Amino acid sequence: MPATHHDAHRHLGRLPAYGFYGGPPISPDTASVASVGELIAALDAEGTERALVLPNYGVPDPDVSYAFNPLVVEAAQRDDRITAGLWVSPKESDAARNDAAFALAGEAGVGALKTSFLLGGGVDDPTCQVELDRIFATARTHDLVVHVHTSPGAASDVDQVGQLVERYADDVAIHLVHLGGGMSGHLKLIGGRFFDWIEAGKRVYTDCSWAIGFAPTWLMAEIERRGVGHDRVVFATDTPWGDFEGEHARLAAAAGDGELGRLVFAENFTALYGR
Repeated sequence: MPATHHDAHRHLGRLPAYGFYGGPPISPDTASVASVGELIAALDAEGTERALVLPNYGVPDPDVSYAFNPLVVEAAQRDDRITAGLWVSPKESDAARNDAAFALAGEAGVGALKTSFLLGGGVDDPTCQVELDRIFATARTHDLVVHVHTSPGAASDVDQVGQLVERYADDVAIHLVHLGGGMSGHLKLIGGRFFDWIEAGKRVYTDCSWAIGFAPTWLMAEIERRGVGHDRVVFATDTPWGDFEGEHARLAAAAGDGELGRLVFAENFTALYGR
């Protein structure tokens, strides 16, 4: 088992209760942390040596996640183990909120921008094009990684999100979260698309959080067989939506404790975020 692990995707901030799918208000993010102190204590308990920390999101109130941006910057500036990722939105209606987020992009400790289509918008939505261009222009200017959520179907499907790789990943690093998202995403990415992008010179990365059990093992086998991709996979827990113990055990079993394990658990994170 790798002795060192860096977490390339976890969240800070506690969301308000919300009635998802028409049900009663609930708070499913039971492992969420609301303060920098709680975050640091969690890293200590896990033995996590470095972490990219992003605002928590998921309820359809944009102000909630944007309000966590200063908190993740505070975390990064308080503890050198932490790199901050800022929440930004592709939606035209969030342009002014993005202005405030972009103003933080040059702050010490900021290493990424996080966006998602789960709360609306789409890669081909004409009303999203200006904000998408601004997101990637800001990332290019400040040498930030852009994190994009993937999940099966609709606007977050890798068929859709993958268009961002085609458009922007020549000179901006794009992290496709969750290995393409579910069975269909795993088959599309590991079956060829991920490696095709790498060989085409695209700056594309992924992680195995939320991955179905077979996928990390297959991904590692394909990396070994093809001889590419060893430097493009990072360990991630997606805490509080994923769990450290499960994610660590699954990827450790797939990657082993040799060179590939060292790369995906630590060295690839360091190559992306320095320090």
